[in-house]
Amino acid sequence: MWATAFEGSNPSLSASDIIVALIIEVTFVKLYSWNVNGIRAVVNKGAFQKFITEHNPDIVCLQETKAQEGQAVLDLKDYHEYWNSADKKGYSGTAIFSKTKALSVANGFPETILKEFDMSGDQYGNPNGEGRVIVAEFEKFYVATVYTPNSKGDLSRLDLREKHWDPAFLKYMKELEDKKPVLFCGDLNVAHTEDDLANPKPNVGKHGFTNEERAGFQTFIDAGFLDAFRIFTQGNGHYTWWTHWANARARNVGWRIDYWMISASLKDKVKSSEIHADVMGSDHCPISIELDI
Repeated sequence: MWATAFEGSNPSLSASDIIVALIIEVTFVKLYSWNVNGIRAVVNKGAFQKFITEHNPDIVCLQETKAQEGQAVLDLKDYHEYWNSADKKGYSGTAIFSKTKALSVANGFPETILKEFDMSGDQYGNPNGEGRVIVAEFEKFYVATVYTPNSKGDLSRLDLREKHWDPAFLKYMKELEDKKPVLFCGDLNVAHTEDDLANPKPNVGKHGFTNEERAGFQTFIDAGFLDAFRIFTQGNGHYTWWTHWANARARNVGWRIDYWMISASLKDKVKSSEIHADVMGSDHCPISIELDI
């Protein structure tokens, strides 16, 4: 299904060595997530093509694509493309590109969850029509990508986040996990702890760092999902988004609001989880995990 560790093996291996290697063959899967803040802009800059060439992901999940399928000129002959574009042109949107064809793909929330959590919308419209969720099913796991609604500077969408979106998304992920392990990723628009932003004190209570949003993230942890990056790396200084103001990125004054979350059953399968702050093209940078599965 994926590129294997056996590829490129030493040609001097004996026949018995090769047989043993095939028996214990390990498959490594590289998964990336990136809020591109407009796929057409990143492609036009050449940044997306450079990223694909240099990192060669097996699966790449995108948020804030701001495009309909076919609007960006992509040369991804090695990938199957799955898009969930917003009803509103040039807004929001997600996509999953995978070298392996998905067994199934679902856009948005299931009807049962939409009804249970009253996701009919708010003053900004119907969040389920904003292209914010895609789930792709593969042989051994589900991959979901999400572009969580921003609570807005005046917190006018905080009620949606706290009472509707976050519990609905958690319920959806747990329903999938009943079938097979889940990896979900994306821009969750929240810094979980004070270590996840450079200036926590002045941002307490502001959008992206309210008690309600942080508690919403904590429910994922309490439900058994693991923050993959924190399996390997603790402390502050590790960020995935920077404002355009005051040369914030160069000074690394940022927020960690992009995550890979995994089912606990996959913990021993995750071999790395990284933030790729050197990849330019968006106000966010890509994040990755590597699975041994």
